[in-house]
Amino acid sequence: MAESFSVTRRFFDDKNYPRGFSRHGDYTIRESQLLEQFGQACLALELGERKPTTAEEKQFAAVMKGERPAESSLEKAWIKYRTLTNKSKRIYTLSGDVSGDTTSDDSE
Repeated sequence: MAESFSVTRRFFDDKNYPRGFSRHGDYTIRESQLLEQFGQACLALELGERKPTTAEEKQFAAVMKGERPAESSLEKAWIKYRTLTNKSKRIYTLSGDVSGDTTSDDSE
């Protein structure tokens, strides 16, 4: 895998994981290492900026297009990363009147 997904720099997502993948708690140690080591190549392949040249890269591209299920640990880690970063985050607050009911039972 080292030859096919070779890149010159590590992958970091400072927007979603400012302290790194391993410190956030969403990923195992192995998944964090895979994302950091091969994430640049995965992103380029997914966006079409890089053409798949090896069999592993072609299989990865097919998984990203939805043509086949993820099999390798890198494919599974990348899908997990994309799933977690593409979903909207819910924010819960404890302020405001949720019920909208302004009547009170204290008047009895």
